[in-house]
Amino acid sequence: MFKTTLLILLFLSANLFAQVKTVSTSTPKTPYSKSLQAVVVTTKDWKTVRGKAQIFERENTKAEWKSVGESFPVVVGKNGLAWSDDARMKAETEPHKVEGDGKAPAGIFNLTGAFGSSAKPDFVKFPFTKLEESTECVDDVKSASYNKIVDKNKIGNFDWNGSEKMLAVGMQYDLGVFVAHNSNPPQAGKGSCIFLHIWKSETSGTAGCTAMKRENIEEVLSILDAKKNPVLIQMPEKTYQTYQKSWKLPKLK
Repeated sequence: MFKTTLLILLFLSANLFAQVKTVSTSTPKTPYSKSLQAVVVTTKDWKTVRGKAQIFERENTKAEWKSVGESFPVVVGKNGLAWSDDARMKAETEPHKVEGDGKAPAGIFNLTGAFGSSAKPDFVKFPFTKLEESTECVDDVKSASYNKIVDKNKIGNFDWNGSEKMLAVGMQYDLGVFVAHNSNPPQAGKGSCIFLHIWKSETSGTAGCTAMKRENIEEVLSILDAKKNPVLIQMPEKTYQTYQKSWKLPKLK
């Protein structure tokens, strides 16, 4: 009787441990099967601020990804990375993105447009928003405009108490790209206002965006084309290696 009970307890303990360690390998929620361009960002681990980025392209959806240019340094959230709910990951031992956590979202995200403090540059092949004093990104989780870029002077339902006044940010938003994290539709508290933009410095983490040198954001925008459905693929190196084959991600050098 004792041996039988012991075996049952060992079985239940092993099963519980396996459940805690289980990580979903399902395809990310955000579709990217039609994408012909990708910006891949990887970091050493979930807590590391500094990372590297590489641009990839493919001729068609059945072709292999090929790198474009050299990799370049980036910084992510000041507290590292965390899974976006868009990725539908259920990893109990890994962080999940929430509003105000200082983490950049991990997963695969559509890159949907560009913005800047001046007129649209000739090399930008994205819908472009010129920032005005009234341009705000709403981070109030109770607002109907949560995680949306709005012109405060043109919106009738002004119902938020917190927002990022984008033009006031300064040179870091001189040029940037919208990242469609938590966008379809936005879920309150899951993170907002995520961009690719110019960094403050090579060691300064962001509130949740991915930042880089001005010359690198210019390179990104000179290559990416909205017609090619570009995406941001972002996660720690080991996690990327784990899902590279099953998610058909570009092969890193």
